[in-house]
Amino acid sequence: MMIEHLPILVVMVPLIAAYLMPALGLWRKGLCHPLATASTFISFCISLVLTKYVMTYGTISYHLGGWEPPWGIELVVDYFSAFMCVTITFISLLAVIYSKNYVDKELPKGKTTSYYTLLMLLIGGMLGVVVTGDMFNLFIFTEIMSVAAYALVAISKKKESFIASYKYLLLGAIGTSFILLGTGYLYIITGTLNMADLSIRLQPWYGSYVVLAALAFFMVGFGIKTALFPLHTWLPDAHSIAPSPISVILSALVIKVGAYSIIRVSFTIFQPEFVTEVMPIMSVLTWVAAAAILIGSLFAISQTDIKRMLAYSSVAHIGYVILGVGLATEMGTTGGILHIFNHAMAKGALFFCAGAIIYKTGLRNIHDLAGLGDKMPITAAAFALAAVSMIGLPPTAGFFSKFYLCLGALEAGAWTFAIVILLASLLTAVFYFRVINLIYFGEHKQEEHVEVDEVPPSMLVPIVILALGCIIFGIFVGIPLSVVGPAVELLLGI
Repeated sequence: MMIEHLPILVVMVPLIAAYLMPALGLWRKGLCHPLATASTFISFCISLVLTKYVMTYGTISYHLGGWEPPWGIELVVDYFSAFMCVTITFISLLAVIYSKNYVDKELPKGKTTSYYTLLMLLIGGMLGVVVTGDMFNLFIFTEIMSVAAYALVAISKKKESFIASYKYLLLGAIGTSFILLGTGYLYIITGTLNMADLSIRLQPWYGSYVVLAALAFFMVGFGIKTALFPLHTWLPDAHSIAPSPISVILSALVIKVGAYSIIRVSFTIFQPEFVTEVMPIMSVLTWVAAAAILIGSLFAISQTDIKRMLAYSSVAHIGYVILGVGLATEMGTTGGILHIFNHAMAKGALFFCAGAIIYKTGLRNIHDLAGLGDKMPITAAAFALAAVSMIGLPPTAGFFSKFYLCLGALEAGAWTFAIVILLASLLTAVFYFRVINLIYFGEHKQEEHVEVDEVPPSMLVPIVILALGCIIFGIFVGIPLSVVGPAVELLLGI
C-alpha cells in the first residue's frame, strides 16, 4: 500500500526537488518557484494523511529497505512527529508562496535557483529530524537543516549577512559537535542507535558518567540549535538579517525542531522519571527557560529595528516551549507543545508583515512606521492580530497555550513560573502595543493624501492566512489539542 511509504515520501519529496532544482534552474529559472510550491504542497498533503492515519491506527514504524530495526534504519511517525510534520509543511508552504515576488525584488540576480535549492534542503532536513527513529540520522538531518540555514542567511551577499551567517555557523558547529559526541557516547555504551532500542538498553547504565555526559552534550548541543538562553547569541543577527521568508522559517520552525530534539531525547530515549527525578535536568531547564522568557522580552523592548525586535521575541517564546516541557506535567507539556504551533503561526505572520513593510517602504525602524495603517491596512491589521496572539489575549491561539502553561506551573506547585508567564506577557504587550500604536495613531511625516499600497497577493495571502489562523485555532483550540493531547500522553507515559 502507498500509505506504508508515506513516512519516507514526506522527507524525500522536498529533497528530490532540491536535487532537481539546479538543473531546472539552468534550463528555465522561472520554473523553480512552481517546483518548490508543488513539492511543499505534496509534503503538506502527506503530513495530513499521516496525521489522520496515526489518529486512526496509531504509531507508524517504517523500515527503510525492509531491514528490521535496530539493524536497519527506522522512521517513526507518532502523534508528536505527525504534529510537527503538519506544522513544518504548513508554514513552509506559505513561506514558499510568499517567496515568489520577494525573491525577485530583494535577492541579488542569479540567486533564485540557489535560494529554492537551499529552501528545499532546509524543509527536507527539518522533516527528516522529526520522523527519524535513529539517533545518527537525527544528527545527519540536523546537519542538512543547519547547513542550508547558514547559507540562506548569507544569500543576500551583504556584509552584515555574511557576518550573521558566520556567527550562526560557528555556534551551530559547536552545537553539532556536542550532538555528535553525545550520539557516540550512547553508541559506545549500548551498541545501538535506534531510539526505541536505546531507551531499553540505556536503563541499566543510568548511573554511568558516560551516559550523564551524553545527556549533557545533547542538552547543550540542541540548546544551541534551539537558541535557548544563554546559547541564543546567534539568533538576533541571523533572524533579523535573513530574507523575510527565511526569517519566518528560522523563527517559526528551525528553533522548534531543536526543541523537538530536546523533548525527544529527554522523554523517548531517556525516561521521564530519569530526567525529572534521578537526574533532574528538566528542573534546570525550567529555570533557564524562565530567564529566557524575561530577558528575551526585555531585550525586545529595547530594539528599534522591527525584525530584530521580533527576533528577540523568539528568544523569549522558545523559553515558553522549554518551560512547559521542563515542568513535565500533563498540562505544562501540553502548553509547551501547543505553543510550538501557536507561536509558529503568530511569529510567521509577524515576520511576513515585517517583510511586506520592508518590501514596500524599505523601512525597518519602528519609529518610521507611524501612520502605516492607512497605507497598508491589511498588513497592519494582520500584524495587530498576530501581536495580540503573541501577548496571549483571548480568544487568540496564544492565549490558550499560555493558559495551559500557567495551569501546568500551578499543577507542579511552581507558582513562580506562573508569575513569570504573566509578567512576561505584560512585557510582550509593551513592545507590541508600542508598534501597533505607532502604526494606527502615529502622525504622518507628510500630510498629503495617503493611498493604499499593499504587497502583491502572493505575499498578502500567506499573511492573512496566518493572522486568521491565530483566531481560528484559538476559537477551535480542540483541533490542535486532538493531536497534542495524545502526543503528551505518549511522551510522559500516562
